[in-house]
Amino acid sequence: MKFAENNRISHRQLYRQMILTFLAPFLVCLPGKNGIQGMNGFWGIVLAASVLILYVFILLRVTSGYSDMVRFLGSFWGRIAGVFFLVYIIFTAAYILKILEQIIPRWLLMGIPSGWISFLVIVVCSIGTEKGIQRRGRMAEISGGLLLAGVLLMMVLCLGQIRVDYLQEMAEAERISGASVVQGGYLFLCGFSGVGLLPFIMRDVVRPGSVGKTIIGAILTVGGILAGVLVLLPAVFGWNRLLTEEYPILPLLAGAALPGNILARFDVLWMGFLLYGLLFALGSLFYYGHQVMEKCHLGTAKYWMAALVFGLSLLEVSGIAVRTFYRNYLETIFVPGLLFIQVLLLFCGRKRKTRKTTIVALAVFILALNGCAGIEPEKRMYPLALGAEWSEDGWTLIYGMPELPSAEGQEKEESQNSVLSIKGNDFDEIEKIYNRSQEKYLDMGHLQVLILKNQLVQSEHWKELLAYLEKEPLIGENVYVFRSEYPEQIMKWNKNGSSTGEYLLGILENRIPEQEKNGVTLRQVYQQHYENNTLLDIPEIILQDEEIQVCLE
Repeated sequence: MKFAENNRISHRQLYRQMILTFLAPFLVCLPGKNGIQGMNGFWGIVLAASVLILYVFILLRVTSGYSDMVRFLGSFWGRIAGVFFLVYIIFTAAYILKILEQIIPRWLLMGIPSGWISFLVIVVCSIGTEKGIQRRGRMAEISGGLLLAGVLLMMVLCLGQIRVDYLQEMAEAERISGASVVQGGYLFLCGFSGVGLLPFIMRDVVRPGSVGKTIIGAILTVGGILAGVLVLLPAVFGWNRLLTEEYPILPLLAGAALPGNILARFDVLWMGFLLYGLLFALGSLFYYGHQVMEKCHLGTAKYWMAALVFGLSLLEVSGIAVRTFYRNYLETIFVPGLLFIQVLLLFCGRKRKTRKTTIVALAVFILALNGCAGIEPEKRMYPLALGAEWSEDGWTLIYGMPELPSAEGQEKEESQNSVLSIKGNDFDEIEKIYNRSQEKYLDMGHLQVLILKNQLVQSEHWKELLAYLEKEPLIGENVYVFRSEYPEQIMKWNKNGSSTGEYLLGILENRIPEQEKNGVTLRQVYQQHYENNTLLDIPEIILQDEEIQVCLE
């Protein structure tokens, strides 16, 4: 059944709603620290998917009990079951909101307090959740396929970054064990436990008796994509780095680029897909909250649920990690309790609630257009090259920005130099000096090359620089890394109107395949650092007879 009728949603619309609800949270949350990783995670997903297929048949048999839990379980226990589901919805919504608070300020909107971001997200995702279910169906009909195609496309683009030796490294370092497979499989089941809410809307689906294939198809789709990502991540990052990343899916596209530097910042598009999926998942939770309140005779959740989720997102408990708390809650409380309630319903025997889905699409569009806190392009500076020096006096960062005066007292008439040199004891001080002395926002999203001074390469302070760069999400990992004895002179070099960044990029890439030169990227430097705590051999730049030469051997 492709199309909805009689104020119901079709099987295809249900399938796409499940993709929109589960895919992005799974990709962001599950492969991180102490999550599902490597081949243990891969086989755990295979095991869990098999269990979920069997579980779907049980789920369909308890659908009638969800239509009125008070009638099936009695007034007291029916309401207790409703509270149990509401707690899950509220905790999950607060958890997703916490993730959005971490992602949006770092990757999309700089300088916006997390509290305001949470408030905006709550307003967007909660308004209109009591409206007809066909609105959600139409939104899923349009955007579900686009999200799925976008994620698959991004995974294909990552194939060019795969290194076979990284996979060999994972095979040598990871030990596959039955206990680890079962642990990864159970974590996947906990993530998919939200499918236990589906019976609350099953009567609003056309031909609910035959919807099992649709649910199984969505489970296999999400599980298959996540399994593929578990192989892709260590092949791109390396096993040692993967173990240290909290959300490894976020920088996955940072090192991807097409020939000719077309759409070099694929990670921006990638973040758009993930953000949209997380917003849809949050809106789905509010929708199901209204359904639970109605089916369990608990009143209305039109206002207080959103306020409670927002309040929980502001709560910080010292010594308790949100990720750890939420996983423990799923593993020890919700999943066992869900199975217990469904067993009771199994043996004991449509109303319209949705959100104003167009607001979510509008909000995502607004967020995408207001990157970096809505600063217009003409009010930003886009360095193409970055130089770094270290001495006993501190750090010097050299930005390759044309027509800028230095923040260190250079004369105005020398502003034609294409560099901005700032000195400071550490990187925080350098950023403060820039903000005090320059009128334009520093946008590092177009950085192409990084030039380190030889003295820095020969010391151990390069590790401090890498730690700083990793915290800058706008800096793509496909940036080429060089070293030089005189990085500032290299940065000031200008010939035929070409900047240093453009010129060095051309030396490496503007060749036919047989003549291409193998440069060193920031991602490769990270990998070597995580592998054995050493710095990769970096090509040297020399300036001879006013010509730049790159020594790659």
